[in-house]
Amino acid sequence: MLNIILNIFYKGYEQLLIREIQNGPVPEHVAIIMDGNRRYAKMTGKLTSYGHRKGADITEKVIEWSYEIGLKELTIYAFSTENFNRSDEEKNKLFDLIRLRFESMCEDNRTHERRLKVRVIGERTHLPDDLRQSISRIETATKNYDKFNLNVAIAYGGRQDLVQAVKEIANKVVNDELLPDDINESTISEHLYPSEGCAVPNVDLIIRTGGNERVSNFLPWQASGNECAAYFCAPFWPDFRKIDLLRSIRVYQRRIAEQKMKNNYRTTRFLKEIEKTESENITNGT
Repeated sequence: MLNIILNIFYKGYEQLLIREIQNGPVPEHVAIIMDGNRRYAKMTGKLTSYGHRKGADITEKVIEWSYEIGLKELTIYAFSTENFNRSDEEKNKLFDLIRLRFESMCEDNRTHERRLKVRVIGERTHLPDDLRQSISRIETATKNYDKFNLNVAIAYGGRQDLVQAVKEIANKVVNDELLPDDINESTISEHLYPSEGCAVPNVDLIIRTGGNERVSNFLPWQASGNECAAYFCAPFWPDFRKIDLLRSIRVYQRRIAEQKMKNNYRTTRFLKEIEKTESENITNGT
């Protein structure tokens, strides 16, 4: 009986959130740090691999919810450079899980019906051969799609991304392919992962689950430079719900509204100062 009441409450709250955000701006690009799979497994008394599987199930749902809400781009942090410090057993199981999910997406009709374009960002040379092959298959199968972009960060680190971009730009300068005076923000963006002339755009909203309030070296160029909104929530990633995503959208909309109010206030103050100066000039006969 209690579960029935909770489900009714949840559905009601979900509909309320949908109504609240549907008339406001929706972020074009959301990035998510999916934290808490291992802690979730420990909390439930299961193996770490169980937490990763449950987390992968939620990832599939979040992709679906994001598409329904109208996002244009979603970037998820699947495996960081720091994660290579984990045990070989955990890494291998996680790589197998990611590979299987890519293969499933490749065969899933929804991927093609939604024209979902999948790209992997990160140093893929550090990944197992079979995972690199599955990455190649999903990227090739979806490369011409343009409705919804999904970026999966694997073997990714923000600082590493910037370093490899600088090295690539420096090589072009040495080889007379690029002039130093021609280097600008766009140049750097174009050489970040994936370096194929289609840069990952600025992030409008970054979400982190698991209770930690930090961005952990994730998309520093695209997030920090854009002063994006941030939403930190307590649930571990396998417990992430649609209402959590909707709440994050509401936080983004409130930030946009606050920025608009500040800009309007500054404009009003500026106009008043101009009017005051003109009035003083007329009084002084100047």
